[in-house]
Amino acid sequence: MEELQNTSLVGEGLEGSEDVLAGIQFSLDSLKANADTFFLIVMACLIFFMQCGFAFLEAGSVRSKNTTNILIKNVLDVCLGAFAYWAVGYAFAFGPGNAFLGHRYFFFENMPPSLYSHWFFHFVFAATATTIVSGAMAERTEFGAYLIYSCVITGVIYPIVSHWAWSGNGWLAAGPGVEGVAYQDFAGSGVVHMVGGMAALVGAAIVGPRLGRFDKQGNPTTIPGHTVPLAALGGFILFFGFFAFNGGSQASISQPGDGEVVAVSIVNTIISGGHAALVAMVIKKLKGFNGQWSLLITINGALTGMVAICAGCNVLAPWGAAVVGIVSGAVYVLWSWLVCKLRIDDPLDAVAVHLGGGLWGVFSVPILGFETGVVFAWNQVAFMNLGWNALGAVAIICWTGILSAILFGLMRLLGVLRVSSEIEEKGLDIAKHGESAYPLSSYGHGWSSEANLIEVRVDGKGSAADLTDSGSASSNAKDGCHGILPAQVYQISQTESSGQATVGESANI
Repeated sequence: MEELQNTSLVGEGLEGSEDVLAGIQFSLDSLKANADTFFLIVMACLIFFMQCGFAFLEAGSVRSKNTTNILIKNVLDVCLGAFAYWAVGYAFAFGPGNAFLGHRYFFFENMPPSLYSHWFFHFVFAATATTIVSGAMAERTEFGAYLIYSCVITGVIYPIVSHWAWSGNGWLAAGPGVEGVAYQDFAGSGVVHMVGGMAALVGAAIVGPRLGRFDKQGNPTTIPGHTVPLAALGGFILFFGFFAFNGGSQASISQPGDGEVVAVSIVNTIISGGHAALVAMVIKKLKGFNGQWSLLITINGALTGMVAICAGCNVLAPWGAAVVGIVSGAVYVLWSWLVCKLRIDDPLDAVAVHLGGGLWGVFSVPILGFETGVVFAWNQVAFMNLGWNALGAVAIICWTGILSAILFGLMRLLGVLRVSSEIEEKGLDIAKHGESAYPLSSYGHGWSSEANLIEVRVDGKGSAADLTDSGSASSNAKDGCHGILPAQVYQISQTESSGQATVGESANI
């Protein structure tokens, strides 16, 4: 009898132990899930800060008369993007569906809350792709046209590409059916940057160049931005954001080896970016180019290297990242020259940075990938991976290019794509938004109030009209004037003591 009681107690003890172990396992699983969610949210917030970097970089690269316009576009990249990606974008990208697109989770319908962090992370990626386009089309695009293409890129064009490459059943991710062969793009050299860069190329080509960007012979004319320090600050913020952009693409931190992947991704990012910056800077210093140590070229070179390393930052050795960066510097300079040669006006070199850098990045992984790349393996699987990534690049270019051409071409046909020449010359800030980015007194001409600023028309040769007093400035302007010259404003201030107007120097504002 006692033996039966002891056996019963042992059985109850084992059952109790199993319950305790199950409880511990549940707690561990919950802790891992929470850690992964927290990691994803924090990384997404850091990537979100890249919008600030894009805003500063773009604002510094345009003229002051268009600063408010470019900044509000960066704000709306987030606001419109959040709506578009919530409504349809995430469903197309990661909703259950077929190999081409998803078709569930529209407006979060029936989507489990456990996916909210995943949505936020990929939303900031989508916003990045859209932001690239606004820089390439800056200073001459209608605000309404921007609202349209921003929604289409964030809600349709980008999400479907990300479904191909990153969802569980996308055709690029699935590969051709050969073991070990699949599309490799860890952090979006192709999925994010090639999409944004290709849309930027098509948009900039269809909207046309800014007034004065090319002369009658087609030779380029420099139109500098209004503040290099602001552009440099934006570049540094983007450098910082790329660490999260690439490192955060691991998407988890709770599994063995996750931390190592995050670390190597971040290290490779700075190595590639640094080498690309140096190469671009040195090439531009050569006599065949501008022969100067250019800050802006250095920044764009670094960004190109960081864009290119996105695809393989998790699988490349540091020396491989250095090679990617070295090639990226040359790729940036080549693409910048090519875009200009085609008479496509890209104020920020967004096409060179994102399309050029992204395309090279997609090819770099199957070539330089540690142990699996062509350089290491030299076997059928390695070459098939190279071919599959090449196919992915072609698919991204065709999909984005065709849809962008239809979108921008239709808007141009309807006359809603580009602002008028008069508005472009005077600037979009006042005409479209009623807000100047800077007070008039900040331009260095001694203005104390707007009442002391008089806009003066100039004749066809650019000479200021004879003026006797502020009240007759406009009526005394010479005949035959054609408005304010591109990138120039002639300003006069009323001298209280003599009553004579003094003409200020023209300025790129």
